[in-house]
Amino acid sequence: MTYTIKEVAEKVGWSAYTLRFYDKQGLLPFVSRNQSGYRAFTDGDLHLLHTIICLKNTGMAISDIRQYIDYVMAGPDSIPQRRALLTAHRNAILAEQAKIMKNLQEVDYKLNLYNDPQASELVNQELAQAKSEKQASGLADPFPVTE
Repeated sequence: MTYTIKEVAEKVGWSAYTLRFYDKQGLLPFVSRNQSGYRAFTDGDLHLLHTIICLKNTGMAISDIRQYIDYVMAGPDSIPQRRALLTAHRNAILAEQAKIMKNLQEVDYKLNLYNDPQASELVNQELAQAKSEKQASGLADPFPVTE
């Protein structure tokens, strides 16, 4: 079974324009054209497209996605290169995930503070501490709020 670019766009949630852009960037060399010259996607193409979308969604640069697709097109001899590229990308995803989790912890800390029944008192304590540090350092008080 084959799919038109419009059908594929609907299936993957991208616009036909985006698919054409990715094709022009050399990311879809596996997509054939029918007798009329239109792109004709197969189920196998959709599997590769799913991988491309995953790589894009996880922050891989277009140039690296292109390299990965070049490796795919080269066949099984490129498995070591594919493995190296995806391992490096996986490590980058894990580093980003750790950074996000650290930031999420700060957001959760603040939400817990603001949800505390004593939130006003706790915020006033933080404000007093910040003002005290500014004063001890001989700096102007940028906080307009007075206690």
